Amino acid sequence: MLDSLRSFSKTFVAKVFFAVLIVSFAAFGINNVVTNLGSTTVARVGNEDISTRDFQRAYQQQLQMVAQQIGQVPTPDMATQLGVPGMTLSRLASDAAVNQLTKEFGLGVSENKLAELVRDDPAFGGTLGGFNRQSFVQVLAQNGFTENEYLDMQAKAARRQQLAVGLFGDANVPQAALQLINRYAGDKRTVDYFVLNSTAIPPIAEPTEDELAAYLKDNQSAFRTKETRTVDLLVLSPDTLAAAQTPTDEEIAAEYERTKDSLTKIEQRTIVQAVLPDDAAVKTFTDGQAAGKSFDDLLKELSLTPTVIGTLSKAQVTDAALANAAFGLAKAGDFALIPAVQGKQRAISVSEIVAGGTLSLEEAKAQVAKNLALTKAKADYGNVLDQVEELRATFQPLTQIAERYKLPLVHLDLTPGSPELATVTGLAEGDAGKIGQAIFTAQAEKLTPTITLAANRNAWFDLSKIEPARDQTLDEVRDAVAEAWTNEQTEKALADESVKLTAQLDAGKPIADIAAALNQFPSVSAPLGRQGDGTPVFNAQVANAIFEGGPDHHGAVKNADGDYVVFKVAEVTPAGTDVAPQLKDAIENAARDALYGEFVGGLRDQSGLRVNQATLNQLLATDVTQ
Repeated sequence: MLDSLRSFSKTFVAKVFFAVLIVSFAAFGINNVVTNLGSTTVARVGNEDISTRDFQRAYQQQLQMVAQQIGQVPTPDMATQLGVPGMTLSRLASDAAVNQLTKEFGLGVSENKLAELVRDDPAFGGTLGGFNRQSFVQVLAQNGFTENEYLDMQAKAARRQQLAVGLFGDANVPQAALQLINRYAGDKRTVDYFVLNSTAIPPIAEPTEDELAAYLKDNQSAFRTKETRTVDLLVLSPDTLAAAQTPTDEEIAAEYERTKDSLTKIEQRTIVQAVLPDDAAVKTFTDGQAAGKSFDDLLKELSLTPTVIGTLSKAQVTDAALANAAFGLAKAGDFALIPAVQGKQRAISVSEIVAGGTLSLEEAKAQVAKNLALTKAKADYGNVLDQVEELRATFQPLTQIAERYKLPLVHLDLTPGSPELATVTGLAEGDAGKIGQAIFTAQAEKLTPTITLAANRNAWFDLSKIEPARDQTLDEVRDAVAEAWTNEQTEKALADESVKLTAQLDAGKPIADIAAALNQFPSVSAPLGRQGDGTPVFNAQVANAIFEGGPDHHGAVKNADGDYVVFKVAEVTPAGTDVAPQLKDAIENAARDALYGEFVGGLRDQSGLRVNQATLNQLLATDVTQ
């Protein structure tokens, strides 16, 4: 069947057929209507249904892809704004349309091939490699698949792959197109250039009062204060509560006796090594060890300088041979020989041994006290929380509550976005956003509700003052306005100068003479590609301007530093005639993907997508991400 499809796809009749087919598909839109679809069907493409389970799984996958791109899982409203439901339906509809065509063509997958696909899936591998039945069942359960659903999905995917390969697997890009793309990607330009910046133009005169006032009026939005909210913030957590606890020496001693078996320190050794340069040095160490010579004396004898690896535990040494040798020595000063790289040997010694064992009371005192305080704080947390809530209900200010329970109270002036909350200790990731949102929706001098951050972490704030955003006067921002005005005038002067220099190049004036008039000398660039050389001088924007013409092309363009690169192309180096295999493969794969994408899009549109909008809305309203 596939061979017949491939043969047919290469004929003139097939090419005309597919061309007419794709063009005709483009004339049809998506039939987005509610028909007699059941409550478990989200949409229908031709005769193929898209079930609610299929949509939920695909929607979740699409959300995860979007989350990787934007750095957060989108909310239902955000997902709708980003078009995630539409993208999900489009992808499922495309698959459904192709599935129908594979049935019409009689494509199939044998049970042996399907079993091979499952066995080869690394997601189902065991700890020793190979297919593991238990892993297979667990992975399917975690992703909401039954075994039959998964096998059916794999079979459909395999049939779609057969269709794609059968129709477009042998599609080749013409050699002329390959050469054009190769030239585009591989051509180089070398330019004579110099950089035009503020040092090359006369200094900008000091602005007058009228100029500053006019600039501020035209750009007032850039010179506004931010709304500022003044708050006292109290965070209650086991950690903040523990900071107020001071266990007595007797309590610490008793806790130490109870837990000392778990209070251990790991033996550490200061490891020193020296790479022995030749066999003679190895013999000197071997003979010296037999004669009872010390490690240091042998190093002096050979004029070798050792390397101190550090004071480490055995688990911290990543080199297994080094770890075993160093921790196998009986005492400090002993040494051993072990292999090094390139067939050499190295001498390993230990200069100091920090013994392990049970920590003494003095060594463990700080940690024991911290553990005691935290344990007591966790036990007291619920009671303290209830008492704070009762005091808040009687309108007690946080200053008194914090003093009563010896809790840290933070006084802050917050601006929108609440970046100032980053200085508050004890907040977990995401807490600042919740607190900031609550503060900027509150009213001044009114009791505010508790902000629940976690099961054992809460926060309260007293909002004492709101200073609205406002326009600043010239006297307040004179220096900033003067700087901005000067920068704008400098940029305008540079732009005007670049136009004049470009006109001189247009008139045929040598770039060396133009540079000399500005007390500069033109430089010769390295050969540049279309993406530049990765430096701010020749960034992609500058490179694109350089590639807008051939030999003798010239111009002036702003780079990433805000300077103007004045250039003239000195040499064009064409790419080689041989297209790199990797580039050829990438071009041909992209062309096949494009052909297949157009084909599938037309096929989907011809089949017609009928959406059960009520079921879709219900799924989205109940937040299928859960």
